[in-house]
Amino acid sequence: MGMVTLVFSMALLAQQVTYDGYEFKTAEQRQTYQQLTQELRCPKCQNQNIADSNAPLAGDMRERAYNMVMQGHSKQEVIDHMVARYGNFAHYRPPFNLFTAVLWLAPLFIALVGIAIAIRMSRRRRQTVALSDQEREQLQQLKERSKDD
Repeated sequence: MGMVTLVFSMALLAQQVTYDGYEFKTAEQRQTYQQLTQELRCPKCQNQNIADSNAPLAGDMRERAYNMVMQGHSKQEVIDHMVARYGNFAHYRPPFNLFTAVLWLAPLFIALVGIAIAIRMSRRRRQTVALSDQEREQLQQLKERSKDD
């Protein structure tokens, strides 16, 4: 039983290890490529970078990133190319501009609205309503009845 578990575990671990098969001339090129594949998002996948995605499109993006790095393009040039081709969604850190302002400002707006609602609700709860003379008399009668019971 222990051997079966060990073999099964090794098989699962082997699936997690991926080898791109790309060879780099320098360690800097490898590092740039690895950073790019972590920062670029697969447009076909649900919130998954191209390093972890098995989608054919992610494979194409990895190949293009590798070729551009090997041609001497900078990290930013590769990112700019991918964003131009696939849109801001392809990068995990979209720039702040007119089109992405909602992405950056919506969380702040929601937080401010939430704080305003909380303050308003707490102020309402603190306000005490004064009882009229008739209501005080009714309350006193109810208290006396409950003592008698």
